[in-house]
Amino acid sequence: MRKNGVKFIIAAAAAAGAIAALTACGSSATEAPAETEAPAEAAADEENYDTGDAALDDPRNQNDIGETELLAVSFGTSFNDSRRLTIGAIEDELENSFPDYAVRRGFTSQIIIDHVKSRDGVEIDNVGAALDRAIDNGVKTLIVQPTHLMDGLEYNDLVAEIASYSDSFDKVVIGEPLLSSDDDFDAVAKAITKATSSYDDGETAICFMGHGTEAESNKVYAKMQETLKELGYEHYYVGTVEAEPALEDVLKLVQTGDYKKVVLEPLMVVAGDHANNDMAGDEEGTWKKTFEDAGYEVECIIKGLGELPEIRKIYVDHVNAALAEAGLLKEGARR
Repeated sequence: MRKNGVKFIIAAAAAAGAIAALTACGSSATEAPAETEAPAEAAADEENYDTGDAALDDPRNQNDIGETELLAVSFGTSFNDSRRLTIGAIEDELENSFPDYAVRRGFTSQIIIDHVKSRDGVEIDNVGAALDRAIDNGVKTLIVQPTHLMDGLEYNDLVAEIASYSDSFDKVVIGEPLLSSDDDFDAVAKAITKATSSYDDGETAICFMGHGTEAESNKVYAKMQETLKELGYEHYYVGTVEAEPALEDVLKLVQTGDYKKVVLEPLMVVAGDHANNDMAGDEEGTWKKTFEDAGYEVECIIKGLGELPEIRKIYVDHVNAALAEAGLLKEGARR
């Protein structure tokens, strides 16, 4: 990776897990990444609901990039409004914060890319296409900032893919995912509690639903729960769709309190299939129906983390940290 020559740099906090991925055998690119939105949200061609106008979202697949690029990599979502309000908003924030870099988009889910193209006629680059576009445009310095929640399987696969292209650029730098340091956990906890403070009346349990993963990185959910408690937010609970803590675990914790109402919100960058269906759906087994059956009044907030300005600032800070580690941070730039 020629770190001393600033050829390929992974931001420090995430480096250990990511470097391990570079030595692993094979790639899990065809698997369903377990820490964001699963490809199931794009699998069905027949949608009986409106996800918004795709034309309002900028796919950021333009050429004329210049020599410096900031590639924002996301798993993606086929929910058009959420894509614009979360991923698009993060990309806009990066563009405003780093005017010397052309901000472009790359998605890791080919299923979502294909679905959006088939349904809406909108083409979004996968990571390989985005990297090829950068090479064709003569990019010399490439900064990659993932919008991933954690340093998990999907992030590690991304690092491996970027590494395979590193010889095509003079400098390649990869930023950290959202939850990488204690400061990140504190910042995210404060952001989500600020956004939901009007519900924190002592009679309402505020429950955040993450995705979950079989990987070791699933521990971020328990750490987020601990962080909330340490900061004094006693009425906040964190669970996952596909791992632990599970819905049943969250329900048991809520039932130990004297709550009348439950507020549900995704602990995910986007509010896609899981938020709209697994969390807020009316079918048996959803978070909403389960809490209603337990006797609670339930309100669902369909809002991804990317809609919060405090969350977007964390990504900006991670880009600044990556630039600083690579010796590319301009004097006087905000850290």
